[in-house]
Amino acid sequence: MRRQRPTLIAVSTLIAITLTTAAPAPANAAPPDQVTALTAHQADGYTTLAWQPVDGATDYQIERTPVEANGTPAGAPTIVGIWRPNRQINQQAPTFADAGYNPGDTFQWRVRARTGTTEQPYSDPVTATTTAPWGNPTTPGEQLRTGWETTHAAQYTSDTDEYAYTAAIDALSDRVRVVELGRTVQNRPINMMVIGHPTPAATPEAVAATAPVAINCNVHGNEPGDREACLIMARQLAFSTDPRITDLLSHTTVLIVPTINGDGRANNTRGNSTGQDLNRDYSLIRQPETTAYIKMVRDYRPVAGYDGHEFGNSRAGDLPMLPPRHQNVAQPIFDQSQDMIEGHMYAKGAEAGWWACPYGCEGGGNVGLSEETILRNTLGLKNVTNSLLELRSSGGQTRPDEGNTANNRRRKTYSALWTFHQFLDYHRADRADILKARSEAIESQAANTGRLVFRGSRPIPAHPAPHPGDSPPPLDAPPADLILDNPPCAYKLTDAQYNGARTDGPGGVGTTVAQRIAAHGWKVITIGDDHYVPLNQPERGLIPLLLDGKGVEKLTDGERIYPTLTGRRNGPLAVTGFTCADDATINGPVTVRAGAALVTTATTISGPLTATGAAGILLADSTVNGPVRIAATDTISIIDATIAGPVDLSGNTTGTDAPVLAGTTIRGPLNCTGNNPTPHNLGIANTVHGPRTTQCAAL
Repeated sequence: MRRQRPTLIAVSTLIAITLTTAAPAPANAAPPDQVTALTAHQADGYTTLAWQPVDGATDYQIERTPVEANGTPAGAPTIVGIWRPNRQINQQAPTFADAGYNPGDTFQWRVRARTGTTEQPYSDPVTATTTAPWGNPTTPGEQLRTGWETTHAAQYTSDTDEYAYTAAIDALSDRVRVVELGRTVQNRPINMMVIGHPTPAATPEAVAATAPVAINCNVHGNEPGDREACLIMARQLAFSTDPRITDLLSHTTVLIVPTINGDGRANNTRGNSTGQDLNRDYSLIRQPETTAYIKMVRDYRPVAGYDGHEFGNSRAGDLPMLPPRHQNVAQPIFDQSQDMIEGHMYAKGAEAGWWACPYGCEGGGNVGLSEETILRNTLGLKNVTNSLLELRSSGGQTRPDEGNTANNRRRKTYSALWTFHQFLDYHRADRADILKARSEAIESQAANTGRLVFRGSRPIPAHPAPHPGDSPPPLDAPPADLILDNPPCAYKLTDAQYNGARTDGPGGVGTTVAQRIAAHGWKVITIGDDHYVPLNQPERGLIPLLLDGKGVEKLTDGERIYPTLTGRRNGPLAVTGFTCADDATINGPVTVRAGAALVTTATTISGPLTATGAAGILLADSTVNGPVRIAATDTISIIDATIAGPVDLSGNTTGTDAPVLAGTTIRGPLNCTGNNPTPHNLGIANTVHGPRTTQCAAL
């Protein structure tokens, strides 16, 4: 459910605003229709201008003049902005964020209303010195600057400068650890900064326990504005003593990937060196860059994310945003993502003067649809609250001074910097809601209920007035032949499908389906030469898109396997082969024999459940009225179950695929010993009415 968020989040001294008041008002009253009460607040890379609205004004022109320290003009006055009524949700308190200047310089601003095309008198001027780039130039660490900063936005930071800059931050700040996620096709490192206070957690699993946030800064190589913002913010997070920053980093870990597409950035191309648009590959993961990012999501488990881009529509807002829209995304994740955008970013943008709006805004065309290959949709299908961020590439009519390339680049980068800081503030304030949405999404996905849609987007209604200029992205309604109303229990792949060679990667060499499923982190049950991918898993909405014959951009045509056990069954049950139970009641003990597998949803077992040497046990949304003992089993997942008895997981060796025990109520003791790797809970705590011992003590 959408909600208009109260604007209660404290603003830090790091991005604090310094009020510059207008000169004393003249003794005579202001002329009719003159803008009054103009103020200028300084922040990182931009100035928020605010004024009293004029009755009947059609729009407002913002004028900026460079001035000397003594206030004398140092250049010609220039119209740098046009405020229109569709810019913000609070039109009775107009604001405009001016960012088209070199930070640290001094300017005078005036604002005038227009009625139709008739220009009204200018306001009295305000003069202020803008905020210099963050960091004391004489303090180690703080003194670091990117290539973009040192050239005053004339050049973007090169790849070699980026590596040197991030390495220096790593060396000088205990808060930062730089890890290499992988390599590009042309062998450039794909680095990620792991940032926490006082130090970041030591392992991916430990980082995951902090409910981290992730920012992907530059997937399209010719859209570098967000990347520059990420590099500046990394310096701020690494060295600031501001209480807001240390508080943020004490409660989460920030994951920043400056350049997922290093080859494209070096060549200033949209795609990577093979020509692949990486933002059409996050589900298929045919490229090493997208594979590296998806493995990071699997291992570090960010709960919220932003994905940075630039948008070529000059009529759009400053900051078009969009949540994951694919209809297989769980409702809580879609709602939480919309709340982050419309409930937080719209309100905060209205305060700061940035024009946040839905992707497309005015005349946006056929954008923001449901392709699961796009990162915002892939992340949503992975239960991550997230948003796309677009920076309007050109200033257009509302920022007429951006024919100056440096000014245009500054506005894009500093608006992204503002957005990413607001993203961190949102996570800090709404962490509990984000985690609740994620837990609900994982549990609902694992229950494997409801239809599957292979292409189709959730609607984004136009934001209600006063925001009438926002045109929502078009509806991408699923056609009937891309809907599956009767979802299977699992997909079965032959060994040739699962392990066979592929040619869809760089140079005609692709990783196998098995390797890609492992990169996504899905559990697979292998029995003989057959490989089963159950749907009672957290990413149930994504699995069919890659493995079903209806998939629009799929990996292979898996065979749908439907439940083999439903309804009531009395007496002991010995499971052989692959058995799927859905909406079943089993009155008696269940034994899963060596090499066999049991997959259940909405099922009740009245008796003990025992498995030794089994191929797999996956229980979701199910009840066991008795003890559960699982030993020497290859694949284990227990999600949102109720177990009326003790649980023992012992001696299970599952390769790189750790057993999952999440969101489950156990009315008895929980014992886990000798499992390799150690079981984990996906960040969803279990309720255990008894002692928790050894490996499961923290679950």
